[in-house]
Amino acid sequence: MPFSLPRFYPILDAAALSRAGLDPLETARALVGAGVEIVQFRWKGPYTCAAIETAEALEKIVHQVDARYVINDRADIALLAGADGVHVGQDDLPPEAVRRVIGDRLFLGYSTHNRAQLEAAAAEPIDYVALGPVFATASKENPDPRVGLEELARLAPSAGARPLVAIGGITLETAPAVLAAGAAACAVISDWMPRNGKLDSDWRQHLESWVRL
Repeated sequence: MPFSLPRFYPILDAAALSRAGLDPLETARALVGAGVEIVQFRWKGPYTCAAIETAEALEKIVHQVDARYVINDRADIALLAGADGVHVGQDDLPPEAVRRVIGDRLFLGYSTHNRAQLEAAAAEPIDYVALGPVFATASKENPDPRVGLEELARLAPSAGARPLVAIGGITLETAPAVLAAGAAACAVISDWMPRNGKLDSDWRQHLESWVRL
């Protein structure tokens, strides 16, 4: 069966959650409670004991509803935490090496930022490929050049049979255009998060709109 992903792919970015004053575990419970089918945990600092405990606690929350759990960057932590998948970038362990670590136990995603990287990804042992940033983003200190919708549409066929995940500055308003341009899913760090730092009813309505995408 071909590998597939839900249209909404939320990323729990530890730094963004901290800036917003949000607890990752409470936020994860709200996500899966709203019907989210996949959650990625993005931790860019060193994996201290506390970080590993968070990763393991998130696995229990996500798997309570049979959603898929992904760890960013680290194949070893993904295995340790009981994740379903791992996602790596251009500066992380190469996909071929990651596959030797995880075998067939986990699925593997890989970030690309331009045509050359996307076309090179065709030879990698991955299950899906990400492309971005589609729009301007504040989630990275030194983001790659913006791809834009027109280039996304031109490059989408290069993903072949693998799902193409668009990422970078995508909002609920722009997501339909991103999907129409050929993306199978929208990976989102910021737009689904509450603006006031509260997981209130207004925020839940916004989140549910993402889930219904």
